[in-house]
Amino acid sequence: MAALRGLLARPLASYYLLISSASLLLVIGLTMVFSATSVMNYAEQGNAFADLTQQAIFAVIGVVAFWVCQRLPASTYRSVARVALGIAVGLLLVLNLLLALNSFFGVQRIGPLEANLLWLFVGGIQLQPSELAKFALVLWGADVLARKGVRLGWWKELATPLFPVVGLLFVLVGYNDVGTMLCLLALVVGLLWAAGVRAKVFAVLSVIGLVGIGLLIAAASLGAGSGAKGQENYRLARLTVFINPPDPAKCFETWCYQPVQARNAIEHGGWFGVGLGKSSLKFGWLPEAHNDFIFAVLAEELGVVGCVVLITLFAVLGYTGLRIARRVEDPFRRLAAAGATTWLVGQAIINIGGVIGLMPMTGVPLPFISDGGSALVVTLAAIGMLASFARAEPDAARALHARPPARWVRLLWAPLPPLPGRRRRPAAPPDRGSVPRSRARREDDQPASRGARPDRARGGTASERRR
Repeated sequence: MAALRGLLARPLASYYLLISSASLLLVIGLTMVFSATSVMNYAEQGNAFADLTQQAIFAVIGVVAFWVCQRLPASTYRSVARVALGIAVGLLLVLNLLLALNSFFGVQRIGPLEANLLWLFVGGIQLQPSELAKFALVLWGADVLARKGVRLGWWKELATPLFPVVGLLFVLVGYNDVGTMLCLLALVVGLLWAAGVRAKVFAVLSVIGLVGIGLLIAAASLGAGSGAKGQENYRLARLTVFINPPDPAKCFETWCYQPVQARNAIEHGGWFGVGLGKSSLKFGWLPEAHNDFIFAVLAEELGVVGCVVLITLFAVLGYTGLRIARRVEDPFRRLAAAGATTWLVGQAIINIGGVIGLMPMTGVPLPFISDGGSALVVTLAAIGMLASFARAEPDAARALHARPPARWVRLLWAPLPPLPGRRRRPAAPPDRGSVPRSRARREDDQPASRGARPDRARGGTASERRR
């Protein structure tokens, strides 16, 4: 423990912990995507590396996004926060408009724009606007809360403009995807917790959140998400199956099929797994084995040991993000680090909890691990932002300036962070007018001495004066 405390006390410990955990998660994710898709890709397309190649391309784009975000200062993040949020809200509005036109009028495409549940197609480019909304909400929410400062104790300051914008995002995202809305909710809770908001606010928000989730579940009967009007409410069915699970033998035609198959895969894996690439339930028995339920494939192939390793890496990532939030001095960096950490770790908890049966199924991907380009790029961009903040810790900044790397290293990797404690010189105090004369002046305009004054002669002996 002493050696571990010594390692954690090093100036750049947060940076190296973040990079190590994120890199290992990325490697595990690419490996599991190949394992979960190779056989089906070979059977259907004749190319076992089809999905892996696509995911690797997005991983390279994500690494570039990580590199760019690591080089940006906090002022740049604050300046682009509103623009990023506006783009995310605009894309969500376009997505929901296209889905509404397709549902009511059968219009499937408007020019190069096409929508499919959670994805927006712009020509040949596929986007998931809800993933961009997560990162944009981190930046914008941290900027707003940092500007308000101590005024957050007033409801009026929280109500404008934070709550209306967050409510709009919840509606635009939650109408089609309640799971992603829960990730946004975890993000907002992390921001408010790091800002020091009172517990009464969390209680009120919890009640409002439960009411909103109930309305979104009921909206599935009207066609929200993948539901259809006049058919069974799939969101309510998932919640009912979680609360009162039926007999597993009768789950082949109900909404409990995926959870049961996921648990069968975990049971089949045992302690050490059946071996990498040797999963049997991924061959069509487990729906979305490469995406939402990839953790079940990992559990079957690598066993409990592999699951513990994966969960430990997410725990290290969460600890490092909160460590960065605690150590940085800038309020914006502290809030953004807390928001991004609760988003990534909260999404991992929601996914793993749904797979193993501790939470209802939501359909959110597992960060770094699940197959998905938009999610991977945005996740690596958020890690790059956290890496920038880790280098801005006071001890890390002093260590980097004490022994600066070579110039070519800074050009290729990241510039030196600003030194802590450097503040602008305060402005000169305003002129308050002439100072009143407290002492008399002599004829030569020099201050009078502080000795005995002529108008204050002492009388009597010393004993009389003491009395």
